[in-house]
Amino acid sequence: MYDPTRLAALVAVAEAGSISRAADRLGYTAPALSQQLAKLEREAGTALLVRHHRGARLTAAGELLLVRARRVLDELDQARHELSRLTGLSGGRLRIGTFMTAGTHLLPPALSAFRRAHPDVELSVTEYVPPQATAAVALGEVDLALTHEYVPGEAMPSPEGVRLEPLLTEELVLVTAPGHALSAGAGRLPLAELAGQPLVSMAPANPNRRAVEAALAAAGASVAVRCESPSYAVVCALVSAGLGVAVVPEMMAEGSLMPLGVRRLDPPELLRRISVAYRPDGGAPAADTLRALLRGAFTRHAPTP
Repeated sequence: MYDPTRLAALVAVAEAGSISRAADRLGYTAPALSQQLAKLEREAGTALLVRHHRGARLTAAGELLLVRARRVLDELDQARHELSRLTGLSGGRLRIGTFMTAGTHLLPPALSAFRRAHPDVELSVTEYVPPQATAAVALGEVDLALTHEYVPGEAMPSPEGVRLEPLLTEELVLVTAPGHALSAGAGRLPLAELAGQPLVSMAPANPNRRAVEAALAAAGASVAVRCESPSYAVVCALVSAGLGVAVVPEMMAEGSLMPLGVRRLDPPELLRRISVAYRPDGGAPAADTLRALLRGAFTRHAPTP
């Protein structure tokens, strides 16, 4: 069966004439949309797009699938509108909290699907740094929020009345400048081989940084922190410029706009667990629906072992 999200991606490219413009329309990054289209082509067993310097056009197979895709999406939209009237999702407001990585790579497709299904529900999105997101749910500032914790790391108990539903667990990986000696090779890199490397790291008070550096120290890898930034995007940019190496979530490495060398680590014990925080005793139908969409979106983005 074809994934409706990927069918919608095909329709958007056909209408926009390029992957980048279609990505802007759907709330994806261009690389993320390209991945969805590549998966659709694998499902179809044939090329659906021809990419050229001015954009992209559909092949004959793509045109054939496009006709069916529009019919399928129209039927699904009609079904969602009918269900909305039954479940009380024809109005109101849904407030969502998120952190930067999820807000950039994972939340937009789910919100796009929610918007198509429930266009009358007003959406608002606020960015938080964990654990501020769970506190915002407890205080009623948002209806649900995406948050994360590092494993191993400092335990951050949820506020009373807030439940965490795990959605995805990803590895932390090593990122280097392109061509760096540590990025060579296909196998996992022992943590001990990071000893003495200049490290680009998070801000000193960040618990994520402390978890990473504690794991490196336990493996016998004493590192010298050369640069600090509270933003993983800045960390990746500094690494790409050759200022050092860094250990970051795999999703950040894959979605970086700057060229990077990437290497998995051994042992694969440094993890980031992404969850959705919500109030089980006061959830609105809209919040329950979005949580279901998030489960599907995160499953599709689960890192490949």
